[in-house]
Amino acid sequence: MEMIPVNSSNILAIAYDPDSATLTIAFKGGSEYEYYDVPQHEFDSFLSANSKGEYGHQNIYKKYSQKKTR
Repeated sequence: MEMIPVNSSNILAIAYDPDSATLTIAFKGGSEYEYYDVPQHEFDSFLSANSKGEYGHQNIYKKYSQKKTR
C-alpha cells in the first residue's frame, strides 16, 4: 500500500487498500491508524476534501472501527 502525501495541518499521508477496505492515516505527530471496512467512495472523498482533518472528523474517525498501528 503506497502512502499518498496530503496537504493538511495534522495529517501527513493516507493510503487505501481496496481488497481489504482498509484506510491508513499517518499523522504528523508520528501516530498511524488503520480504519476498517471503509468504502472506496469514502476514501476518494477524503482524498479530494479541501480539509482532510474536517472530513476525517465528520466522516471517518468515529464512524469506522480503528486500530493504532504506530
